[in-house]
Amino acid sequence: MNSRELGIYIHIPFCKRKCYYCDFISYTNKQDVVKEYIESVIKEIDSYTLNKFKVNTIYIGGGTPSFIDENNIEIILNKLKSKLQEKDVKWEEIEKTIEVNPGTVTLKKIETYKKSGINRISIGLQSTKDRLLEKIGRIHTYQDFLTAYEIINQVGIKNVSVDLMLGLPNQTIQDLKESIMKILELNPNHISVYSLILEEDTKLANLVKEGKLELPSEELERRMYWHVKKILELNGFYQYEISNFSKKDMESKHNLNCWSQKEYIGIGVAAHSYLNNKRYSNLIDIQKYIKNIQSGNIKENYIIHEVQNLEDAKREYMMLGLRKLEGVSITDFKYKYGENPIYLFRKELNRLVKDNLILVDGDNIRLTNRGLDFANLVFEEFI
Repeated sequence: MNSRELGIYIHIPFCKRKCYYCDFISYTNKQDVVKEYIESVIKEIDSYTLNKFKVNTIYIGGGTPSFIDENNIEIILNKLKSKLQEKDVKWEEIEKTIEVNPGTVTLKKIETYKKSGINRISIGLQSTKDRLLEKIGRIHTYQDFLTAYEIINQVGIKNVSVDLMLGLPNQTIQDLKESIMKILELNPNHISVYSLILEEDTKLANLVKEGKLELPSEELERRMYWHVKKILELNGFYQYEISNFSKKDMESKHNLNCWSQKEYIGIGVAAHSYLNNKRYSNLIDIQKYIKNIQSGNIKENYIIHEVQNLEDAKREYMMLGLRKLEGVSITDFKYKYGENPIYLFRKELNRLVKDNLILVDGDNIRLTNRGLDFANLVFEEFI
């Protein structure tokens, strides 16, 4: 079998309500096009020839994939299964993740996901504090999350990731500590901890601008991050990427592959792909996306963002790899590009070492603790 690995991302852009901080391409009033959209997704899947690749991850994200009828997810997974089995890929060995919102989980949905092959669930909690969930526009309560988690457990999907956010309006370190301790009691395999990023023109950004909500200071937000890191590590979680912690061997393979510069295709409106040294995405207009596919003009949906030359690819490899806590393996870089990154990027690396942002640790170039706090300064050196 060809060893060229490939991930597949499927974008489901529908939501019950848009969270106040969200600037992803998602819609709250387009339920009337779900059927046409799923038909278009199936046609887009069919447009790819996958026999050159070893597909090892499938990730269904959004939007809120669990908002739409579960039969749509089943249709997508059945299509992928039939397409991949022609290529001698073992379906059960592929990591297949779906994102769910606790406010949209039902027993029937989770049972259908499992039957269709889903073996990993990423559940968006963000906080165990209902007052904080309300401030950021989440549609669920902490109790909804507990009910959803119990259903997932009951159905027997054991690989579960929980999303948390820090730096929320009026959030305290105590709030965060209580959230972490409550989640640890449930014993998930994976916890993602994201800092709130205030995106322009979101409802939350406007509320902060108008003085109706106040965010924690940058200093407090960093203290929250280190507090979470310490608690999780004391409880058997290994930090493998800036925002991600897992039990042993339970990392998200899909995300790890992206940070290791492996190829992936994005299916659906606004979905991004990295294939044959090209970074491209689909149009963000759902009606145009559907129309182009229905009229047989799938390629008109593509927007090319970058055709990488060798120099760009090497720089990107460094930038992506430094997101991982183990950093960039010098041996792996040499194997892929035939050069030593220590020599190739000596100017950039010397500056970063001098500023105590990175260190060379045996075979690895990785972030220091200070580098974790100022990772963007590190990445800028390779842009």
